[in-house]
Amino acid sequence: MGNLKTEPALGRADLLATPVAEALRRWPGDAAVPVDDILVAPIDADLADTAAFCEAYDVGLDVSANCVIVAGKRGGDVRYAACLVLATTRADVNGVVRKMLDARKASFAPMDEAVTLTGMEYGGITPIGLPAEWPILVDARVAGTARVIIGSGVRHSKIELPGAALPLLPNAKVVEDLAR
Repeated sequence: MGNLKTEPALGRADLLATPVAEALRRWPGDAAVPVDDILVAPIDADLADTAAFCEAYDVGLDVSANCVIVAGKRGGDVRYAACLVLATTRADVNGVVRKMLDARKASFAPMDEAVTLTGMEYGGITPIGLPAEWPILVDARVAGTARVIIGSGVRHSKIELPGAALPLLPNAKVVEDLAR
């Protein structure tokens, strides 16, 4: 995709955050999307932010997805979820996500909190390897892409995979109209 130099992610753990590499090692052998279809490519860490990345590596925003961590609060409880939406859209945090978390209030998790809880770098957070109890809300448009670019858990690489792999993640749910 674009001018990325991809290779199987399992063979390049040095390009993945530890929780991401661990999750890929546990990928079921009988999964509908084989782990060998999950690729990784090194990138310039200074170009990890979506717009700069897409321009530098000739990748369309329509095949690049952003993963955001949302914190939903009700009373004293905080519930986290990951939302994966195409770069051409924005997650409906105060509508769809808030309702799905059964929260009174929902907002993006603070950067330091997201980094600590995920074990990933800010700007590289990905749905692969997140805490098992977190729901992963995948916009249907992302799941429907033939191949999509997502974070790798670190800023110096990106993962390319079939959109159909994302609903296979633990606790993942495809959501119509997750994004606006």
